[in-house]
Order: sequence, then structure tokens, then C-alpha cells
Amino acid sequence: MARWCYRHRLVVLLLWVGALFGLGFSASTAGTDYANVFSLPDTDSKKAYDLMEKAFPASAGDTDTVVWKVDEGSVRDQDVRSRIQPALDEIAGMKGVGGVTGPYAADAADTAQISGDGRIAYAQITFTEQANAVPKELVQDVVDTARGVEQDGLEVEVGGQAIQRVQEPPTGLAEMVGLAAAAVVLFLAFGSLYAMLLPLAVAVFGVGMGLFSTQLLSHVTDIPDLAPLLSSLIGLGVGIDYALFIVTRHRKGVLRGLDPEESTVVALNTSGRAVLFAGGTVCIALAGMLVTNLRFLDGVVIGTSLTVVLSVLAATTLLPALLGFLGARVLSRKQRRVLAATGPEPEKSSGPAARWSTGVQRRPRTIAALALVVMAVLALPVLSLRLGATDQGNDDASTTTRKAYDLLAEGFGPGFNGPLQVVVDGGDATALTQGIKDTPGVAQAAALPPASGVTVIQVVPTTSPQSAETDTLIDRLRDDVIPEAGAQAHVGGVTAVSKDFATVTGDRLPLFVATIIGLGFLLLLVAFRSLVVPLTAAVMNLVAAAASFGVLVAVFQWGWGLDLLGLGKEGPINAFLPVIMLSLLFGLSMDYQVFLVSRMHEEWVHTRDNARAVRVGLAETSRVINSAALIMVCVFLAFVLSGDAGAAMAGVGLAAAVALDAFILRTALVPAAMHLLGDSNWWLPGWLEKRLPHLAVEPKEEAAPATAAAGEGPASVVHGFVRNTAGEPVEDATVTLMSQGGRELDRVTSLADGSYILSVPAPGTYLLATTAAPPLLKRARQLTVAGEPLVHDVELEEGAEVS
Repeated sequence: MARWCYRHRLVVLLLWVGALFGLGFSASTAGTDYANVFSLPDTDSKKAYDLMEKAFPASAGDTDTVVWKVDEGSVRDQDVRSRIQPALDEIAGMKGVGGVTGPYAADAADTAQISGDGRIAYAQITFTEQANAVPKELVQDVVDTARGVEQDGLEVEVGGQAIQRVQEPPTGLAEMVGLAAAAVVLFLAFGSLYAMLLPLAVAVFGVGMGLFSTQLLSHVTDIPDLAPLLSSLIGLGVGIDYALFIVTRHRKGVLRGLDPEESTVVALNTSGRAVLFAGGTVCIALAGMLVTNLRFLDGVVIGTSLTVVLSVLAATTLLPALLGFLGARVLSRKQRRVLAATGPEPEKSSGPAARWSTGVQRRPRTIAALALVVMAVLALPVLSLRLGATDQGNDDASTTTRKAYDLLAEGFGPGFNGPLQVVVDGGDATALTQGIKDTPGVAQAAALPPASGVTVIQVVPTTSPQSAETDTLIDRLRDDVIPEAGAQAHVGGVTAVSKDFATVTGDRLPLFVATIIGLGFLLLLVAFRSLVVPLTAAVMNLVAAAASFGVLVAVFQWGWGLDLLGLGKEGPINAFLPVIMLSLLFGLSMDYQVFLVSRMHEEWVHTRDNARAVRVGLAETSRVINSAALIMVCVFLAFVLSGDAGAAMAGVGLAAAVALDAFILRTALVPAAMHLLGDSNWWLPGWLEKRLPHLAVEPKEEAAPATAAAGEGPASVVHGFVRNTAGEPVEDATVTLMSQGGRELDRVTSLADGSYILSVPAPGTYLLATTAAPPLLKRARQLTVAGEPLVHDVELEEGAEVS
């Protein structure tokens, strides 16, 4: 596949460009139909909603608010009424609006909807549908009509769940900042503009097609409006990272003497396999959300998984084609000059990564202890984790929903932004109303006129919707007040729905965690033929999750540094966030584990030396893992700029998770633990070995050198002469034998007569790379060696520079 894409690069590029523009045109034509469906069967708030829908079909929809404030005088003044009331009447006449209840109606209580100082008033707009089903055009008409009557001294704002849908932050800013930061990291890592652009191009194609596809799917299934934001967040991260791993392996192959085409094939046959495996683990981790049986998350799974699949597809098909266009220009000019002058670089690890790897080998206990202490300290705040829902108090300060929220809190108290609806379908509603009024934590309670035997009691708490006291009040009403009144009633409203959603999510979280941990364990067990490696990975994933949620609690729940993010006040952690974050975290952690341990496993197969395997694996992968993690951190943190509190919370949480996982766990704690565990890292009972299916992350031919490593000597040799096109011998040419995976097996320099001889560890297929000083070109050939010595002469053509 990689070779075909490389050779037919123009066809592949045109297919991808055509698919991207085709999907983009279709998506822009069809528009969006995202829906936030919170289906919570068998919950008290769902029963309350069902009764409301049956008894008050015109009032069962979302209730939003128009609030206005005067700088001087009173909202009762005639000049204020003459501007506000016509706007409210116009809104009431709109199709899709069930009714408008304002303070100026003849039968309205004079003070109920007017603040004590007379400067703030509100009107309630009841739609005929829930917020997610209200057409955005209708919502925008309501906002424009209400705010159109503003004048000097009169401020008008609109708030509520439906209104929030049209207060979307500017799109694309977070993505552009993330891409710019990723470009800087890639340029520093590669030192080449062309190589820097490759991962960005792959990510743009994968994310673009994923978002367009998700937008089209929103017309046939329920997909929440959070899904495209999360899809772009995770898609940019994995798309850039997967391309980075492949491009890094390809550049290494070219530097070691491989022809660009052969290097591309080798890179896809090694790192490409790991990318496929890693992408599969991310999708499996995302699919784990389905076990929660929360319909809201089904659309998130669809959008994010589809984007990950398309990103993997772009990395394994589009990327080889782009590498074909670049050829040797995937290296920097300096690297090409050095390669032309000195020939292929030797296979060795050096620099800070190698020194760090050696340091971990020397002091594994100290490093493991320090890493554990850091992670434990960061995880401590997770003990205070409280799930809930962000509200419009977390919106950007410039939005009308945030301004309306603040005005209502100023005029009527913080609990007014999260009223409860006690729906009574049996018993004495009057006694229940009085009992609710006498309940601590209730600011006011009023019963609406009954219909079809159902009475609705509007309850305003004394505390804000996000506060723990409001949750306690809901429990008190359900467990004590309603039973004592002898009524059959249910507590509903947006605040109660949010609390029930958090409760259901918390109850199902252990099953979800067990599912994705178990699936990850099985995948690594099959891939690395070891019980200890997947067990270590499972423990590390739990440690990373605890520490990242500790950071999340400290920032968003305790408010540490929250002002710097410009996201309002502290509050509970979004109830859906643990499920989404754990899915993404376990998937991404598995990526790093696969890339790290696959190189260690490769070295273990060749040498059976655990210390060497861990040292070499860490030295050769830590730099690319840290670069990939730094890119993800930049992309995730950029989503703080999205203006969406939920996306910002997910961005900060995932950035912390990835940083801790890559910089502390994978480059310190995991290798230190593997040094301490020794050869038991690779232990697998014989009976289990026979029953496990074989799933190779690395190509099978990589295991061939194990025979030679065991001391049995080479299985054969390759020998011959290196000559130029005139038949003259080429002295001091570098001849290298490599496995199909790009591992150097033997290297010699041709003699004065051009002769060379290389040891072959076992029969199989190998790559032979030959390089001489300019003006001779380097050559790479694929050879199949049997049990007998193979004679192979190499002819080098003259050229201006190495290709």
C-alpha cells in the first residue's frame, strides 16, 4: 500500500483533495443539525419532564429569560414599559413560542418579576420545544427583538439554554493557534520547512473530513454540538502525532542510506503499523463510552472516532504520497549536505535522550520514587472531585447570556438562575407548597394554576445552580419534604436534570473505567506477549488519570489560576467530562506506550537483554514522544481560546494528562519500573502463549536477528564488488545490510578492489544500501538471502549529489 501510494502520489493527492472539497461542499449545503439529547430514563427529573409535557404541552419546552435594567428611576416607569411591552408581545406572537410571562400583564403580581429596588425586571419566554430542538432562526429573532429596544440608560439582555445555542464563540481561533504552536514545535524538531508541513497537512485533511462527515451525520442521528469541538481537538492531536512518528522514522531511514521510496515503505511497515494499532486503541477507548448508556455520549463517540479513523487513513495513504513529492527534501539542507559528504549516519543514540536513558538505568529507584511523589501530590485534589454542570455564569463576559445571568443574580439572588420545578400529580399541592417554602435553602416557591390534575411549583433556591447546597436542597425535597407532605411529586428543571446526569454518570463510571482498562490490557497482552507490560500500562493510566483530574479540580473547582483563563467563577466539573477525558487519555496513553514499548520489545527480541532493551527503547523514542506530547499540549491548551467553558475544561484537563503521561510517566516512571522488574517484564505463561492470537506491531522479519544474537553465528553472507558505470572498483564505499524494519545488521567499507562481504543473521529478505562520496549516488536494493552465500555486485552511477 505504501509503495503504491508513493508511486501514484498525484492520484492519491487528487483523491484526498476531491474528497475534502466534496464533503465540504455537501456539509455547507446541508448545514448543521446538532442536538444535545440528555436521555435519563428512570430518573426523577425525567418523570417530572414527562408529566409537564403531558399536562402543559405548550409549557413543557425550554423557558428562557429577557431581563432589563435601568440606570435611573424604575422599570415601572411608563417610558420603560412602552419600549419593553411591544417587544414582548412581538416575541409572544412568534411561531414556536408557547407564551411570554412579563411583569406588566394585568394579572401579574406587581413585584414578583421586579427586583426590590425596582431597577431590574424579567420576563419568561416559554418555547414549545426543549432547548436543543428550538430552531436557531427563532432564537436569533428573539434575541434581536429583545435587544433591539435598548437605549441609553436601559440595558436588555437575554439568557437561557436556547439562547446560549446562538451565542457561539468565533470558530477556528483555537484550531489556528494550536496549528501555529504545533508548527513551531515541528520546525524545531525537524529543522526543515517541508518536513514541518507534512504532519500539519495530514492533520488538516483528517480533521477537515472528520468534521464535515460529522456535520452530515448530524442530520441522521443525534450528535451534540460539543462533538465537533472535541473531534477537532483530538483529531489535530492524533493527526499531527501519527504523521510525526512516521516522518521521523522515514527521515531516519534516509539518513542511514535508504532510497526515499524504500525508506517510506520501511517507515510505514514499522511506525505505520504502530499508528494503525494506536489509532485502533484510541477508537476502542472512545467506544468504551457506549457502556455508560448515555445517549448524549453516543454522538461524541461517532464524531471523535470517525475523525481518528480518517486521521489514521490520511497518515497511512496521503502521507506516503506527500513523501513521494518531497523525496530527499524531507531532510534539511544541512542534513542533505552532510549525507552527500560523509555517507549514511551510523545507527546510534546520542544527545540528551541517550544520557537521560542511561541515568534512568543507573538510578531507577530514585527516579521512580520522585515520579510517584509528583504524581501523588498532583492527584490529591481529585479526592474533592464534584461532578455537575457549568452554567451561563461560566460564559464569556461579553455574551448576552452571561450578562443576563449576572443581572438576575444581582436583582433576585443567585438561585434565580437555576429554578426547580416540583411537578405534583397527586396529594395536597397546597400543603406541599407551604412545606417547600419552610424548607431551608428555598428563597421563594409559588404554585402555578393546575392543568389535567398536575400542579407545578416553581422553587427558587437561595444558592446558585452550581453550588453543592443546591444539590443538597434537591435531595432534601425528594427525600424529606415531598414524602412528609404525602404528595406524589417529582423535582425537575435544568438544575435537577444536571444533578441527575452527574449522579448517573458517577454511578456508571467504575464500569466504564473497568471496560477500557480491560480492553487496553488485552490489546497490549496480545501485542507484546507479556503479562507485566500491560499490567504496568494499566496502573500508569490510572495514575495519569488521577493526577490530571487533580489538576482539573484545582483549576476549575477550586479556582486556582482560573482568572488567567478568563472563564468566570469556579464550579463543579462537567459530568460528561470524566468519561470523555478518560477515553481520550487512555487512548493517547496507549499510543505512547505502544511507541515506547514496541521499540523496547524489538530490542528484547534481538538481544534478550532487558536493561539494554529498556535503555535503547527509551533513548530512541523519548525525543519523538516528548515532541508529540508537546504538540498535543499546545493544541489542547489552545482550546482555552474557544470561548466555550466545556471545551476549555477538556483542553486544560487533556493538556495536563498528556504532559504528565509523556514527560513523567513514559520517560521516567515506566522505564524505571521496567529496569526494576528486569526480565519479568516479558514473562508470559506457556499455556497462555499458545492460546493468544498473534498481533504484530513490528514486522515479522525484525525477529530474524535473534538467532545470531543467541551466538549461533551468521546464517549466510552477501558479498560482491562495488563498481562505477565504467566498471572501475569503488574504494571506501559504505555498504550496509538492514532488516526490512530499517534496523542496521552489518556495515562494512569496500576495499581497494571494490570488494565487500556482509554477515547475514538468518535467511530472509533484507535491504542493502551502498553509498560513496560524490559524485557517486547511493543505491538501496532489496535482497532475498537463502541458506547459501549470495553474490551481489553494486553499480553506482555518477551524479551531482546524493538523491
